[in-house]
Amino acid sequence: MKVHNTLGNGFQEVIYQRCIAIELAKAGLSFGREIEQTIFYEGIDVGTRRADFVVEEKVIVELKAIINLEDVHLAQAKNYVVAYDFPTGLLINFGATSLQYKKVFNPKYNTVEKPANPKIK
Repeated sequence: MKVHNTLGNGFQEVIYQRCIAIELAKAGLSFGREIEQTIFYEGIDVGTRRADFVVEEKVIVELKAIINLEDVHLAQAKNYVVAYDFPTGLLINFGATSLQYKKVFNPKYNTVEKPANPKIK
């Protein structure tokens, strides 16, 4: 909210990414930006995707800078939490006049302990 209150809407997504990174660092949270994840279909590597942020190795954060969130953006955020096997995600849109955000859950979350990702600071 601080980033949106300070900048308002109208900037490109990358500007908001940089500001969120500053705020996450100031808050002392560990995070990785643009962490690449392999997507599998029936055990076969079919490509990669990058979520904007992985925070505390628990939450996927996907940022947008568009007029209004649509179902396709929510589906993307849900797909990321499933692909990364994280319990929750956060979809934030800085492009609207008022900040828009949605919390998403992974219905397939695997609770087995995972090793730490070295790409997350």
